[in-house]
Amino acid sequence: MDFFIKWFLDFTLLAQILIIYLIIINIATFFYFGLDKMKASLAHKRISEKKLWTLSMVGGSLGGILGMHFFRHKTQKLSFQIIMAIILSVQICLVIWILM
Repeated sequence: MDFFIKWFLDFTLLAQILIIYLIIINIATFFYFGLDKMKASLAHKRISEKKLWTLSMVGGSLGGILGMHFFRHKTQKLSFQIIMAIILSVQICLVIWILM
C-alpha cells in the first residue's frame, strides 16, 4: 500500500486528478454494463448504447471491456468489441503520453 501511495504522490496534481478520474469513470462504466445486462434479462427499459459508448469514450473503455466480459454482455457483437479495443488502445497511449 505504501508503494502505491508513494507512486501516486510522485505525480503532478493534474496527473493525480487524471488517475482518480479514470478510476471513477471506469468503475461507473463497468457497473453501467452490468446494469444494462440486468435490465436486458428482466426485459426492462435498457441503457442506450449511446450512453455506454459515451462512458467508454470519455475514459471508461477499460471498465467497459471488463464489464462486457464479466457480465457476458455485448460479447456477441464483434464490432462492439473491436471498437472498444481501439478506444482502449488510444486511451492507453494518451494516458502514457500525459503521464510522461
